[in-house]
Amino acid sequence: MRVLLLVNATASSVTARKRVMIRKLLAAQHEVEVAETSRRGHATRLAHAAANDGFDVVVVLAGDGTLNEAADGLLRTDTALAPLPGGSTNVYARTLGFATDAMDATNELLRSLARGATKRIGVGRANRRPFLFNTGIGFDAAVIRRVERYGELKRHLSHPLHIAAAFEAFFRHEGTRTRIDLELDTGEVIEEARFAIVSKTDPYTFLGRLPLAIAPAAGLDQPLALTAFRTLDALTLIGGAASAMRSGRFLANRRGVDHRHDLHRILVRSGEPFAYQVDGDDAGDTEQLDIEYEPDALTVVVP
Repeated sequence: MRVLLLVNATASSVTARKRVMIRKLLAAQHEVEVAETSRRGHATRLAHAAANDGFDVVVVLAGDGTLNEAADGLLRTDTALAPLPGGSTNVYARTLGFATDAMDATNELLRSLARGATKRIGVGRANRRPFLFNTGIGFDAAVIRRVERYGELKRHLSHPLHIAAAFEAFFRHEGTRTRIDLELDTGEVIEEARFAIVSKTDPYTFLGRLPLAIAPAAGLDQPLALTAFRTLDALTLIGGAASAMRSGRFLANRRGVDHRHDLHRILVRSGEPFAYQVDGDDAGDTEQLDIEYEPDALTVVVP
């Protein structure tokens, strides 16, 4: 197979030694070329060029942000996407079932390629930008934006920084004043939501080794699932996070938290700009968000 190894050298767990070792492992069985991202959006262009050039697989050694960009470049092509854990959390690689260690994940990937283990899946889109696992509106986008302010420190202390940023954002009222109306393709309208997560897969993220599951109905073979918070207080957020790491009962039964699944389109509107994130990447502010499910959009390698 022709394989492009797409590397983000600045990702939190990518080292020069690891990159060389992974390339050697892949090159022992496949024809491998290496490309390195150098700026925002670069991975999209590199992946799209690889698809046009007839590569069979784009292997991404990076975090979820670069993986998201690469997926954007491979939509509606026959070139498969394969994630290797190179970031701090690696939500999508872990959700698919790859090992958390990059070398172990590479060996799993080689076995998958040998037996042709790929899957054609749908993706979400938020104002046309694809997402593989979720897009968040309001509070979690504010948390991600705050984490980005820590700069290089995020590379080494990502999970503690996310916890600290969540408390900072809450007590500084960042993202907590959001008011949005959610119009679902079922005809239902959820008014005055304070915070919402649209999931394509579950879990929502990982805290260390622990998955945070908020939308059990979401999955690779399913359309979109919605978790909408009409109440945004400390008990709901802390209790919801604790619940997501355990049985999920608190969040599932919490008054003021609405759960919907099997959705194909959600229109999000507000009278004021609100923050949103896509696959853990700050996507800026908008007053309207058109979220859609696009079926049969992408081929992924699965373990």
